[in-house]
Amino acid sequence: MSKYIKLIIFILILGIISAAILYMDSSVDNMNKLMPEISDGIVNGDKDYNDAVDLVNNKSYANSMNKAISAGNNYNNSLNKLHILKNNFTSDITQVHKDYINDAILELELKLKAVDKLKESIECFEVNYNYTGSEYGFEANDYMNQSMSYKNERDSLVSENPKLFKQNFII
Repeated sequence: MSKYIKLIIFILILGIISAAILYMDSSVDNMNKLMPEISDGIVNGDKDYNDAVDLVNNKSYANSMNKAISAGNNYNNSLNKLHILKNNFTSDITQVHKDYINDAILELELKLKAVDKLKESIECFEVNYNYTGSEYGFEANDYMNQSMSYKNERDSLVSENPKLFKQNFII
């Protein structure tokens, strides 16, 4: 074998090893790293959403809209991170993890619909279209209630598979 061929083989092996080291971080490790941020976004979004509802009830529409926008931003940030995780699944991901992530995505999509309806409700109340505002408010509440079914499914996955979830993984 010539020195040139040996050099090419050496470079190829070195490249493969480098690539393996770069991709050594597993999907589960990535999930464990991102879950605290995702969880914080959901918790903060829920708090902002509830604050927005309280402010609407107190007729503080401008402050309510700000809180609703903040809730939407928090939910969107968490949803984007969940989509990144989902798009980068590798073979080390179990079906349980996939189901957990998918349920979290569906939950956040419903919460974002609730935020949109809440914002429409606020806009209606600001111009004294109270009946329409109430209708949008009921729709927002329905979306939030639907989102709870996915939260409950995620909680069930964790309780049925405690060895698959680190404490910081749970939202």
